[in-house]
Amino acid sequence: MSTYAIGDIQGCFTSLTKLLKQINFDADNDTLWFAGDIVNRGPQSLDTLRFIKDLGDKHILVLGNHDLHLLALAYDAHPGWKDDTMGEILAAPDKDELIKWLIAKPLLHHDADLGYTMVHAGLSPKWDLPTARKLAREVETTMRGVRAGEFFHHMYGNEPDQWSYDLKGYERLRCITNFFTRVRFCYADGRVDLKFKGTLDNHPDDLMPWFQVPDRANADLKIIFGHWAALNGVTNTPNAFALDTGCVWGFSLTAMRLEDEKCFQVPCEI
Repeated sequence: MSTYAIGDIQGCFTSLTKLLKQINFDADNDTLWFAGDIVNRGPQSLDTLRFIKDLGDKHILVLGNHDLHLLALAYDAHPGWKDDTMGEILAAPDKDELIKWLIAKPLLHHDADLGYTMVHAGLSPKWDLPTARKLAREVETTMRGVRAGEFFHHMYGNEPDQWSYDLKGYERLRCITNFFTRVRFCYADGRVDLKFKGTLDNHPDDLMPWFQVPDRANADLKIIFGHWAALNGVTNTPNAFALDTGCVWGFSLTAMRLEDEKCFQVPCEI
């Protein structure tokens, strides 16, 4: 009986099936955690959605920025991007059922027994676990409510770049969402930079990975995240586990067994 956390699939369902074969996944006893971005850019987003949904209570999924983008498209809140590959989902006979399932997923998952917290991209350096959970619920409640379409319409944008309890309305929700689903680099004061997407060895001197900001309030957590393919799984930071290894970009798909932190990989196969 094992628990495996898996990085960004992005519609690479063939690679996922090979990874599950490699780890000898037992659907009756094992549980899969998915660090978000299960759809888009790859060719098999619909297959991926259906498979994970059919896992029932044998999976945990947190929403990534591409998953939120799919929801925005489903709510007609965004025109879409040129490289989107989600038309098959939006035309599927079970689209409504899939969207209803997806929108019920959280931005953060914490398992006190296993000792891990999972998000798609990261956390504001100012958030401890109780704060992060509370703010995740703010966004989740809004996007599942009567203002869902408005939320998805206002979700896009890079500002505000600093978390503050004084933020209100959609600026507040956008800031929270960006930390959970888009953050990579921050300034020392906790401001987020959403433009630079480089590596640990190649970034402006005034930027640092969100998980290396001094005195961050969540440094005690063992955090699993995806989103940042350029890291190739390397953080050089205790308790920060990066699982996006760029499958959709032709590299690999990674799973980590939580019980012993052993990693498994398969090469991209689209």
